[in-house]
Amino acid sequence: MKVTLERNHLLKSLGHVHRVVERRTTYPILSNVLINAHDGQLELRATDLDIEITESVPAMVGVAGTTTVPAHTLYEIVRKLSDGAEVNLETDGTNEQMTITSGRSNFNLTCLAPDGFPDLKSGDFSHKFTLKAGALKNLIDCTQFAISTEETRYYLNGIFFHTMSDDSGVILRAVATDGHRLARAETAAPQGSEGMPSIIVPRKTVAEVQKLLGDDDQDVVIELSDSKIRFELGGVVLLSKLIEGTYPNYEGVIPKDNDKRLAVDRNALKQAVDRVSTIASDRGGKAVKLGLSEGLLELSVTNPDHGTAREELPIEFEHEGFEIGFNARYLLDIIEQVHSEQAIFMFSDSGSPTIVLSEDESDRALYILMPMRV
Repeated sequence: MKVTLERNHLLKSLGHVHRVVERRTTYPILSNVLINAHDGQLELRATDLDIEITESVPAMVGVAGTTTVPAHTLYEIVRKLSDGAEVNLETDGTNEQMTITSGRSNFNLTCLAPDGFPDLKSGDFSHKFTLKAGALKNLIDCTQFAISTEETRYYLNGIFFHTMSDDSGVILRAVATDGHRLARAETAAPQGSEGMPSIIVPRKTVAEVQKLLGDDDQDVVIELSDSKIRFELGGVVLLSKLIEGTYPNYEGVIPKDNDKRLAVDRNALKQAVDRVSTIASDRGGKAVKLGLSEGLLELSVTNPDHGTAREELPIEFEHEGFEIGFNARYLLDIIEQVHSEQAIFMFSDSGSPTIVLSEDESDRALYILMPMRV
């Protein structure tokens, strides 16, 4: 194999594919990136057996060929080469080593035979549709923070996507929960998604797709089946296994009779929670108490080891006062997702889940936060 290409093009593609490669693996071939030079392009492919990312980059191919080399090492070498430099990749007749030259720099990397590189077979997809990158990004951004990291409840380790009908028509809905908070976002269902199977996209896949998303107007082609999902965007193809399992009935935990409405300046609340939680104890779950009364919100934290903190905020609240406690980090995560000037809280009582919304009715995201004892 003998290939010449521009350093920045190679670096960008390696940056996309090398992230999926695990630093530690029991299979040496999984530490490598598959390089296939043919027809004026260099195709790069990497996998961890659950996710596979493929991207092609323009190149001058002198001799076609295929090999695999350590992904992270190759990425670091190319990253440290001069901006705009020309890079030459060449393997010897035995295909046991790849020589990388650029200017006066020269590297030799050990290759592994491409025959042993795994291929994540895509199989047949039942549905195919196109979604704007901005819409997909919004679904992910609104819900990703609530994905559970608890491995025992593996079916919560991703975002649940499904289509459903409501008053506005067919919608594509994304949901994530870790049992302490729940996030739900939705967009108009794109043509071709109707009747798609309900799927759970793994946390790592969600993170990789999020990094690949570019301009909001970019088209993302999505194909899926019961067991796999495929994203194609900007020349990059990401194929991933889905989480097998049944997602819990999240509708059952969304309160139906929370009628105590509180409206508060979103930025002021975010800053106040951040300030008072400085005192909060990790042992106590970073608890912050909200004291609600007509027109006034009092945030307070008590830590037996460090002291107390208290701050007041003006609010719109016209109900009988009460106190409720939340995990400060969970509360901040949700406030971060509210992009309107005011955040809307809908309460029932101090022991029931709270709904958080944007004041902008066009933003249909909904958040549920479980209270904690303080």
